[in-house]
Amino acid sequence: MGISTRRRWLAAAAALPLGAALPGCASSGATPPGPGMKASVTYLHLLAKVPMFRGMSNEQLQWVIDHSREWSVEPGAEVASSQRGIDSFWTLLDGGWQLQVAGRSIAAGHADPAKWYGGRDMVALGLPPTRLVATRSSYVMEIAQPALDEMLGRGLPLGPHLQAGLDFYRALLR
Repeated sequence: MGISTRRRWLAAAAALPLGAALPGCASSGATPPGPGMKASVTYLHLLAKVPMFRGMSNEQLQWVIDHSREWSVEPGAEVASSQRGIDSFWTLLDGGWQLQVAGRSIAAGHADPAKWYGGRDMVALGLPPTRLVATRSSYVMEIAQPALDEMLGRGLPLGPHLQAGLDFYRALLR
């Protein structure tokens, strides 16, 4: 799923009459968590193509949409850091970001082990201070820790993705 595909869908949605809704989408009226970020719309059919959520049923995808927020992020904007937003679970839907830790910058896309950031399990690793920065126009999803816990309790197939990310973050400690 490329950004151009997402932009075409957003342009099509903008052409709809006010109050019209596309099936399987939700938007967030919440205040953006940081500069360079703005609320975006999550489309079920696009979410189904993201590696983190591939293989989920439409019902599971809709549950994820209903219990998360999507943000559009400008290049260079900080998505989250060990100082802000690390208590939420962030996942890269489209675009790219880089993790900055201990003087290193590690780029990642939505299919890489570092496609997620934050949350209780990552914090428990005790990494040095980190910063997550968009490397190009991107879309990210923010999921509160209690919602992530419920997703796992409902059996959503996130385990392999979470484990790959934890293995990646553990390797940074070596």
